[in-house]
Amino acid sequence: MSTPRDPHEAARTSADDLREVVRRKGSFLQTLKAVAWSFLGIRRGADWQEDIGRLNPVHVIVAGLIGAGLFVGALVLLVRWIAAGSG
Repeated sequence: MSTPRDPHEAARTSADDLREVVRRKGSFLQTLKAVAWSFLGIRRGADWQEDIGRLNPVHVIVAGLIGAGLFVGALVLLVRWIAAGSG
């Protein structure tokens, strides 16, 4: 493992890598589909590997937050429905 002579060289490389990853062309709909399958836990390994190279990580984060919000909202509605039926 070699160390860069310039301490800022590693930071520039990481920033360039991040810019490259964010420019990926995966659609937001593809990302929503991948995140939905991941929430269910039934994503195939081959599809997961393909998603890593295709999907935009910013889209994945946004889709994950949307999915988590919908999940929490559904749980709140379920609890309210159960509580209203028992009282």
